[in-house]
Amino acid sequence: MTEPVKSDFRFFHRLRVRWAEVDMQKIVFNAHYLMYFDTAIADYWRAMALPYEEAMLALEGDLYVRKATIEFSASARIDDLLDIGMRCERIGNSSIVFQGGLFRGRQLLVSCELVYVFADPATQTSRPVPALLRETLQAYEAGEPMRQVEIGHWEQLGDGASQVRREVFIDEQRIPKELEWDEHDNDALHAVARNRLGQPIATGRLVAEAPGLGRIGRMAVHRNLRSGGHGAAVLRALEAAAKARGDREISLHAQRSAEDFYLRLGYVAHGEPFEEAGIDHIEMRRAL
Repeated sequence: MTEPVKSDFRFFHRLRVRWAEVDMQKIVFNAHYLMYFDTAIADYWRAMALPYEEAMLALEGDLYVRKATIEFSASARIDDLLDIGMRCERIGNSSIVFQGGLFRGRQLLVSCELVYVFADPATQTSRPVPALLRETLQAYEAGEPMRQVEIGHWEQLGDGASQVRREVFIDEQRIPKELEWDEHDNDALHAVARNRLGQPIATGRLVAEAPGLGRIGRMAVHRNLRSGGHGAAVLRALEAAAKARGDREISLHAQRSAEDFYLRLGYVAHGEPFEEAGIDHIEMRRAL
């Protein structure tokens, strides 16, 4: 196993060593390093915009660890801030090899090699790595975008938009379904972000509030992929569409839990908080 350096990786997962993870020698107990690398792998899938369980279901298989090799160079200690780099090193017929490096600053502490086999979940017999998964891994390592945002009307994008909205608003937030669907869907301009498997992962819509004023709503992101920039990508696509049609300002009703997200993207609170569908909201606006 070749010793990695930090510049070998484009993906990093950051964590801080907790008290419960050190042993009597006051260093991280060796078994925890495998957990660290496994945690980083889970975040690697999110970086590829792939909700793992749904992605594997669509690919008709799953990944099983065949081999895990760890090499220790130095120890991590309590409260260390660690960067765990992961990269897909090679893809065989049915195997995928990841290399990992755990760094404190630029110092390599631990390296690993994880060998996965793509297999039938029922029998755990190996299958060829699907072409879409192979292409997605290669594209990510090459720095290519992991999502595409489509703009269109309900006839074209309704299936994808409704899937995300149903999962987020009806299933997760328990909003009554009779409040979720309204007459604006047929007239609105919709945005749907999809990953490289074609799965919808985020959505939003733009309606005409008044001359020169657009209203963005029904913003939703797959619960496993939040904080990945997908909501911002949908929002910016809708803003561009609003500007192209001549709107000068955008308004939206933000859930209070998402207020900071919109503030970071240039929106300003307007008026007093209010309740909508049983959830606290605030109106926010942004000039285009």
